[in-house]
Amino acid sequence: MDQKEAGLDRRSFLKNSLKGVAGLGALSAFSASLSAAGQQFKEPKGQDRKGGYIYRTLGKTGVTLPIVSMGVMNSDNENLIRAALDGGVVHLDTAYSYMRGRNEETIGRVIKGRPRDSFFIATKIPSEATVEPFLQKFDVSLQRLGLNDVDVLYLHGIGTRDGVLDQTMIKALDSLKKAGKIRFAGVSAHSNEHEVIRAAIESKFFDVVLAAYNFRKTNLVEFDKAIVEAGKAGLGIIAMKTLAGGFWDGRQRQQPIPAKPALKWALNNPGISTAIPGMTSLDQLETNLQVVKDVTLTDEDKRDLKLIPKEGGLYCQGCNECLSQCPAGLPIPDLMRSYMYAAGYRNYGEAYDLVSSLGVGQTPCAGCDACAVRCRMGFDVKERATAVASLQSAPAELFG
Repeated sequence: MDQKEAGLDRRSFLKNSLKGVAGLGALSAFSASLSAAGQQFKEPKGQDRKGGYIYRTLGKTGVTLPIVSMGVMNSDNENLIRAALDGGVVHLDTAYSYMRGRNEETIGRVIKGRPRDSFFIATKIPSEATVEPFLQKFDVSLQRLGLNDVDVLYLHGIGTRDGVLDQTMIKALDSLKKAGKIRFAGVSAHSNEHEVIRAAIESKFFDVVLAAYNFRKTNLVEFDKAIVEAGKAGLGIIAMKTLAGGFWDGRQRQQPIPAKPALKWALNNPGISTAIPGMTSLDQLETNLQVVKDVTLTDEDKRDLKLIPKEGGLYCQGCNECLSQCPAGLPIPDLMRSYMYAAGYRNYGEAYDLVSSLGVGQTPCAGCDACAVRCRMGFDVKERATAVASLQSAPAELFG
């Protein structure tokens, strides 16, 4: 049995391993958070739950959420976000940098006037060298959202154990918890997810990990083990990047990855409390609201997932094998993620901002006649790095 087949058939093992740990410390942790932070999101119970929706508890936080939430990263459509909330979605995921702040502002306009206990908000900020700039950015996030607090604040884009255990950032997050400005602290990870999860457990501080989790991951054996360990430790796991870039044929965008089977696949792991697929249309919302009621992988779903080639696509695994191969020492995983934002998501602003932050210039591969990097996913690294870096030749204002 190859890894993909093993992944599709792993649900029973995971379910048995996690049995009985989902509610670990839930009541005491949740009661404490309410008393410290005042009125917050109030998870629906019994007759208040959306009919037919599947709910799961987010680790030791005690918060119960529908298994499908909304990644708002690529959407500035207020009506779509309202439709999601009205349709039973309660968790909205954003970040300080998304759409250069407009994403948080859009959410702020949507939730204005809604009862604070009817929605669950998470935002993200990258680590800083000192506490002050991190806290200043968070204050800006609160102002944009029009809130006094958020439910989860993530350290954004952490890929190493040391990054998770950074005591400066833990100090900053702890101060926000004590001030009642955040309920739960988390880390988001695009690579080395199993290492990040284990470090979060080790910290005995973090409540949630937001991790890139999809059927194309090459580290699923260790990843799934770490998710089981997280369940036993009461660490909540939320899945992102469940669609693995959206297309397997790159920027041609002619061969889309099947959205519903891919989302179902991720949610078949009972250790995933909820997923945050990006939504930019009512059709996507409708599809995802079907999955929130039924995650059964049909034979057709499994066939659709197995049709995806092992190589190609837009999703960089973040395995970092490329780093030692590149003579120029380029941050290739970040460049490939930028390329995915542009070619797969058509989010040129996010692609521009990320590639501009890397300091690689507009022609990062100019010094090499031939690329020495051999990507395990078969990416033409030089072609993609050159293409996405060229975005920097355009004025920044064109990207919003």
